[in-house]
Amino acid sequence: MSEPLVVENVVSGYDQADVLSGVSLTVSEGQITCLLGSNGAGKTTLIRAILGLTPARSGRICFGDHDITHQSTHRIAALGVTCIPEGRRVFPRMSVEENLRVGAYTESDREAIKKRFAEVFAIFPRLKERADQLAGTMSGGEQAMLSIGRGLMSAPKLLIVDEPSLGLSPLLVKENFRVIKRINELGVTVLLVEQNVRQTLDIAHRGYVLAQGRIVAEGDAVHLRDNEEVRAAYFGG
Repeated sequence: MSEPLVVENVVSGYDQADVLSGVSLTVSEGQITCLLGSNGAGKTTLIRAILGLTPARSGRICFGDHDITHQSTHRIAALGVTCIPEGRRVFPRMSVEENLRVGAYTESDREAIKKRFAEVFAIFPRLKERADQLAGTMSGGEQAMLSIGRGLMSAPKLLIVDEPSLGLSPLLVKENFRVIKRINELGVTVLLVEQNVRQTLDIAHRGYVLAQGRIVAEGDAVHLRDNEEVRAAYFGG
């Protein structure tokens, strides 16, 4: 199994402060790999380092055959890395269709874009029903769908999903995780960054636990789910 994303001993942070202290992880092709950790653990900084927004001070990040450690965010995105940010950041004054089209901004082939619309609408029929509706008038759950759908419009090779459970009801959280699992089953490699340990490990293949900028545990999802010490120490049991 190949490893589209490899992070090796990455140190990164802001101003003079290091947030990440030698983080290493791999995301295997075709799998859901999760990164678990509480607020302040360094999860967002790691995402920013992968995307080139907060460059690594040392260490290396590779995507496939490309060393992306010091590449621009635009170049990294062009290679097939897409991030769905936390907080359902949609364009509120644009329609659902316009929001989705933004996700395919690097694609000029009309047939390819049409195919991507069809794929997204197959996963989220409600978005097709609401294609002309302004995104800002949709419910939080619908905006979450739209955010994921927009990410899929770029036909990503690696989809980074940041805190998909944030601010959603338990029912919508369950639905979001079901959708992420389905997306993975369609062939998309996923890095799932979350605090919700139980539901995340239910769908992930492998995981890492980040605390105070360091990886403190790793293993397959079953191993982490059964690790009482990890659950008690980092997720309140």
